[in-house]
Amino acid sequence: MLQKLPITVILFIVSFHLRGQVFPKENSTLNYRIIGFSFPPGDGRNSYQVEIAAGNYLTEDSFNKNIILSPNSKTSKIIAEVPAFASRYTWRVVYDSKRDGVKKSDLYHFSTGRRSAVDTTKMRLNILQPATSYKDAYACIDGAGVIYDMNGNPVWYMPDSMGVGDIKVTPQGTITYLEDITGYEMDYNGKKLWETPAYNNDTGTGFHHHEFTRLANGHYMVLGTDFVWYSRVKTEDSSYFVTVPDTTKHNRYTGSEGSAFVDAPNAKNRGRYSTIIEFDEKGKVVWLWRGAQHLMESDYINYLPGDISRRYEVHMNAFYFDEKNKMIYASYRNLSRIITIQYPSGKVLRNYGEIYKKGVAPKGNDLFCNQHSIRRSKEGDLYFFNNNYCHGISKPPSILLMREPAKDTNVLETVWEYECSTDGCKRGFYSGGIATELPDSSFFICMGSDYAKLLIVNRAKKILWSALPETRSKDGKTWAPSEKIYRATLITRKELEHLIWVAEENDQPRSH
Repeated sequence: MLQKLPITVILFIVSFHLRGQVFPKENSTLNYRIIGFSFPPGDGRNSYQVEIAAGNYLTEDSFNKNIILSPNSKTSKIIAEVPAFASRYTWRVVYDSKRDGVKKSDLYHFSTGRRSAVDTTKMRLNILQPATSYKDAYACIDGAGVIYDMNGNPVWYMPDSMGVGDIKVTPQGTITYLEDITGYEMDYNGKKLWETPAYNNDTGTGFHHHEFTRLANGHYMVLGTDFVWYSRVKTEDSSYFVTVPDTTKHNRYTGSEGSAFVDAPNAKNRGRYSTIIEFDEKGKVVWLWRGAQHLMESDYINYLPGDISRRYEVHMNAFYFDEKNKMIYASYRNLSRIITIQYPSGKVLRNYGEIYKKGVAPKGNDLFCNQHSIRRSKEGDLYFFNNNYCHGISKPPSILLMREPAKDTNVLETVWEYECSTDGCKRGFYSGGIATELPDSSFFICMGSDYAKLLIVNRAKKILWSALPETRSKDGKTWAPSEKIYRATLITRKELEHLIWVAEENDQPRSH
């Protein structure tokens, strides 16, 4: 068909197509400093140089005087890091081949964005101990939603959100996170790709929280919330009340979370329990596990008071899906309990932690309490961040690596423990915190709560890197630990580059 068009039209179409292949897009604003530059390869080209100048220039003379970076590549794709946010840049490609010699592209322009989360005069990652390992890795920190390099320099920020949780990179080259009561997936450019469906208590899909994970099969798994109505029932000896689900009332509740627990006059008769939900890519529920059903059928019924004022005792804060072995490990923070759930049957196989007995007040768990996060090591052991809140400030938080019993018992064996230094922080660790095993079996740790120190520790308990997210005081005179940071993860340079190129593929125009 092209041969029937005038040659000027053909040249225009080709020029437009080539310009459409150029990234960053002309006059775009980027939420990152580590950039994937890509451009048409051209016939016979075998060497490329990307020249980047600080500032916005329209003439070659002014551009040449301000070049700050000139990375080389043998392909038409290259990654380079510009020095600052809230800045403008001009760039071009220099083509060099033995056949055609040196040729230069047009000048292109982009800016890096501005946001308080990456303004280092307001927020910073204070490096306490420089990295001796994983020097080219990056720390993804929730709360403000920022990625830092190991020297404390912000390199990426979430463009539209504040107060996010559980930010992490997926094997698919995207980023998942939780904001308010919804789980989202976005790409490196900040483009939202997917979100958890709206509230529907009939299927246990409401109020998504704490843990949101993209599975290897492309599905999504997240913690949700059930509202369950109860009636008070006396025990046979009339010594105290227990509660049982009231099937005469409908579970659906469409109000806000606050009104469900504070303002509603019947809130004391409504409990909140966690669910674990698996969605497919279209948002359809393909698997659902209800915590209320399990807890009301387990030993917990011996402890649940008649008044639901202690409903947060059932607070589930993490799960880990061992997809290979079809097993889910879930963590109840306030119960100081970890359970194993068989997938897909939903059967609870084991309860690790204190077992409640009828009429016996809970005394606390000597192994762990108020734990956060749960994972499985390469050796098959469980590990998690133990907040130790039941001991106040007398025992600091720790990372526990525990072995499951070979026989059918509910007793875990401690095989390794690292006691975190609180650096004189006079407060108890109540919630938050995470540990992630790294390829060399070291652990990347975020201490969470209001003192979210980050560190890498090897199995010999040697610190390989540590840092503290901090916020400047309102008067600008002092720095204090940043609050509302619960989790952080470490990603490699390879994972970051995968994020970059997947986002560019998402941004390519689709052919019809």
